[in-house]
Amino acid sequence: MLSSKKMFHSAVAMPMWYSVNKIGYARVSTDEQDTAAQVAALERAGCTTIYKENKSGGKAGRWDRPELHKAQDSLNPGDTLVVWKLDRLSRSLSDLLHLLAQIKNIGASFESLTEHIETKSAAGELMMNMLACFAQFERQMIKERTKLGIARARAEGRWGNAKFALTPIQQKEAIRMVAEGRSQAEVARVFGIHRSTLWRLLSERRVLERTA
Repeated sequence: MLSSKKMFHSAVAMPMWYSVNKIGYARVSTDEQDTAAQVAALERAGCTTIYKENKSGGKAGRWDRPELHKAQDSLNPGDTLVVWKLDRLSRSLSDLLHLLAQIKNIGASFESLTEHIETKSAAGELMMNMLACFAQFERQMIKERTKLGIARARAEGRWGNAKFALTPIQQKEAIRMVAEGRSQAEVARVFGIHRSTLWRLLSERRVLERTA
């Protein structure tokens, strides 16, 4: 994770001797690319210092970015970290929000030139809060899809490279018997399976029915 060397509260007052600076960060992913266009845009935006990086923004290089560490550590309260485009900071929404939270804790702000997003104003803060809500929604959807996928795989005997103790026809019959009022213990004895196996089958069937 990125350095938290300067962890000031966002409400910290700036000493009189602080000058407010725009710190630029430019990143490309491969040796064939260069940061010239990004640097030019950052200079036009008034950045006094620009950190340039040749690192992937994907999972492999998400936190292994020394120039981003330096850019973050150079921020003082009142400064602004500026990027040409949001994905230059991060391609992951959750990682982006994590970085923005660190910048806010320093007492600095953030600006993306292409998307015209900044965190100094109330409107910019509202935008970041909306992004956080979208990130939470995305995480919840991923959890639900994963849960549903596992339930379907188990119901079809494809989970963990192992087959259910019951065939698909037996599964349907066991579910029908329980639905008609037979106890789970009784149905488990009829089919010669453990009660936990039947309970798991019934639980996963309920998940499938809720999402059908």
